[in-house]
Amino acid sequence: MNQPLVIDCHGHYTTAPPALEQWRKAQIANLNTPHLGPRAADLRISDDELRESIENNQLRLMRERGCDLTIFSPRASFMAHHIGDFNTSATWSAICNELCYRVAQLFPDHFIGAAMLPQSPGVDPRTCIAELEKCITQYGNVGINLNPDPSGGFWTSPPLSDRHWYPIYEKMVEYDVPAMIHVSTSCNSCFHTTGAHYLNADTTAFMQCLTSDLFSDFPTLRFLIPHGGGAVPYHWGRFRGLAQEMKKPLLQEHLLKNIFFDTCVYHQPGIDLLTRVIPVDNILFASEMIGAVRGIDPETGHYYDDTKRYIEASTQLTAAEKYQIYEGNARRVFPRLDAALNARAE
Repeated sequence: MNQPLVIDCHGHYTTAPPALEQWRKAQIANLNTPHLGPRAADLRISDDELRESIENNQLRLMRERGCDLTIFSPRASFMAHHIGDFNTSATWSAICNELCYRVAQLFPDHFIGAAMLPQSPGVDPRTCIAELEKCITQYGNVGINLNPDPSGGFWTSPPLSDRHWYPIYEKMVEYDVPAMIHVSTSCNSCFHTTGAHYLNADTTAFMQCLTSDLFSDFPTLRFLIPHGGGAVPYHWGRFRGLAQEMKKPLLQEHLLKNIFFDTCVYHQPGIDLLTRVIPVDNILFASEMIGAVRGIDPETGHYYDDTKRYIEASTQLTAAEKYQIYEGNARRVFPRLDAALNARAE
């Protein structure tokens, strides 16, 4: 078997030039006086600044760690959909998505986009469709990030199974793109953003799907649950048992044709558990490098988020299964990525 293309399905632009954060701070400072700016046109970031931010960070680590391509989206904690109103989110999303598009244009062999949506608490998801369509049809994005809790830790939105979300799902099916279910910053002091809120949301999203018949309405809808699925693999027996008590089909039939998990699990026992419990066909390689956990593990001497090391060190995965995790599953879950890669090969 040829060496697989190593596709990281979970990358965020966490190293954007400082001007982006400065612009956002000015936007937040003027939420009640938007006429004072800033305007989107006030943000000026050169291609050279983008190159420097990527070449010295994500691209350097990708080369060092043996990763070929990253599905790249705006910084998750910066989405902060709870700030301002829809217009605030619409402007901010457009700016962040354009920067990721520019990165993909500068480094087409290494990055391809996934869109942040301009969600806002209490606002009809239909308002997100224009940005979604632009990112797919104009920017060539291959997926979207969907925040199930735009309120930032207070969970004021209906569950993902509710018809509230159907306009987004209809567009996902139309364009054949998956959604990574990814919350943003927690503004609830009970929930640390990356240590609790993210993992809570992963687990919650899975359970919302388990208790519903969402995929009967949308048989081709695909969700990628990040961070290894939160508590899901560790408590697989609990979820199987709950589904059984609810008279749901076996999880293999009920959910695993539509739900997938990534490998953003930052130690070997966690990866070993994930790949032992969850079918390999439902696991996509990811690292979320330069993300929530950036340090070096004193037990191994390697970066926690160097997740390729864990896949390589696995004694239970065959070469064919590693291919599926690194490349095959990503091509299947992200058909537009597969099409883009085939077009490049031709």
